[in-house]
Amino acid sequence: MGRRGIKEFRAPEALALIAADRDHLPLVCPSCGTRTIHRVPRRRPLPSTEVEPRAERISLICATCGRHASYIARGLEPPRDATMDPREV
Repeated sequence: MGRRGIKEFRAPEALALIAADRDHLPLVCPSCGTRTIHRVPRRRPLPSTEVEPRAERISLICATCGRHASYIARGLEPPRDATMDPREV
């Protein structure tokens, strides 16, 4: 038994979509292949008065198939532990 009426991306699809959003790449629905992904809240330029972006919940919703994914954008904070940064290994 699954949750009826709730359309979420499968984990690999959601991770690919989130990675594309974080890298500011064009968003393409991994399920239906359209470019009708709506980002809530919309991306806006960082104001010069705000030094570090706040953590906020980002929702990515396909207008065609209705699937969605969400994540929390943490901003530009350092890793919690030195071993968590794969670039230094």
